Amino acid sequence: MPEAVPEAAAAVTEPDVDSLHHVCRELAGAAEAVREAARYASRLALGPRLPLAAAGPRRARAAQRGLLRTLLDPRGFGWAPHGRTPLAGALWLAGVLTSRESLAVSLAVAGLKARIRAAAVRHPELLASPTTSRVLRAIDEDRQAEAVRVFKGLLTEKGAEYALALLAPSFADIMAWNALTDENPFNDTAGWQIATNRPLTSDFMLGTAAALWSFLDRGRGRAEPHTPSAELLERIDSSGTIVGYVRNIGHLGTRGLLLVQQVSGPDGTRRFVVQLAGMGKGFNQESPQDLVGSCNAMGSADTAYTRAVRRALHRLVPSGSELALVGHSQGGLTAMNLASSRDFNALYTVTHVVAIGSPVDHKRAADPRTRVFSLVNEHDIVPSLEGRSPVSAYKLPAEFTEFTWKDDTHAFPLCHAAERYAHNLEHDVPHARTRVDSALAAFRGRVTGTHLFTLHDR
Repeated sequence: MPEAVPEAAAAVTEPDVDSLHHVCRELAGAAEAVREAARYASRLALGPRLPLAAAGPRRARAAQRGLLRTLLDPRGFGWAPHGRTPLAGALWLAGVLTSRESLAVSLAVAGLKARIRAAAVRHPELLASPTTSRVLRAIDEDRQAEAVRVFKGLLTEKGAEYALALLAPSFADIMAWNALTDENPFNDTAGWQIATNRPLTSDFMLGTAAALWSFLDRGRGRAEPHTPSAELLERIDSSGTIVGYVRNIGHLGTRGLLLVQQVSGPDGTRRFVVQLAGMGKGFNQESPQDLVGSCNAMGSADTAYTRAVRRALHRLVPSGSELALVGHSQGGLTAMNLASSRDFNALYTVTHVVAIGSPVDHKRAADPRTRVFSLVNEHDIVPSLEGRSPVSAYKLPAEFTEFTWKDDTHAFPLCHAAERYAHNLEHDVPHARTRVDSALAAFRGRVTGTHLFTLHDR
């Protein structure tokens, strides 16, 4: 069952969370403003020539010295060279490698720490555990090496399954804090993007660019009709409810199967519900449901998985049909990637996307009429992998409806499993189930066709 917060306690803690969220947004905005000012000053001071050069070399040199002092002095911007000129890049790298402080980074880090503290208010179990409280205390006191050491100890003591699930509400913010305070220059971009609520273009561990995953995930995508076993057919739910769809996805497993149910709705219109499963095991498998495809799906809308699903739908679904896309984990990412494609929307009307345990918060549907539901267990680490925490200080746009809840299954990947999400929706968060079922009412009717496809990378 979700953890209940007494009303009196909620009245005390919620304003604190709101205040911390306000502070972190203000700090993020200030960090961006200072960084932009440092970028402009760097372009003037370290570029090929100053605008004042026409007024005489003496004035130009004096201006350049003043700008350099502002860029390098701890009483100014700190160590803040920034920009595309070779000299600015070299000075920035030297600052990262020698742990020089920057005012913009300090502001961004302060905002991240406010977000981590707000998550601990909402999730007191983060402070109840002696080890996780030591991690958070080290972060709050800017002791990066100790935070890493204690985190590694937590992984050894409790196991990765428990540690990752317990830290999930703060995981993205902790990783961004680490990226901005460590001496790895390659993950700084991801740290900045998380701190300022921007879509990630690289990962926050090593700084691997999204372009690399796109290069590796080049399969053209292929779909072949699949003849299901009698046992699988018997288990497929035809109730037209979100619990039924999530259970169907659990039955599909992660072996490259796609399920499309053709429904005659209450008004007699033929509609289709596309049900997409999540990532399987393996780095680069024959199925597009692998680690490479999942990493690529976070940064790119065109993946082997989306290409395979499009081929399946082209074989089955008439153009102009109304679709509801329901996906778990990588399947939810793929559903949003399809909904974000203008070409796909030119063929079909995507009325709804339901993403379950998926990192989709920075993706947007091409058609503003598409309703998007994001369903998130706050101890599931997967939804935060694109940089937005399930207890984020930043609101989603109006076309998004997000439901998050606290579940007592503090172990990963159990808390991420489709079966666990189905259990949560059926027993723990009936308001979320009711809202989604109401939105999908047009797709509830007589199932007139059950179609399965095997999806291939190539």
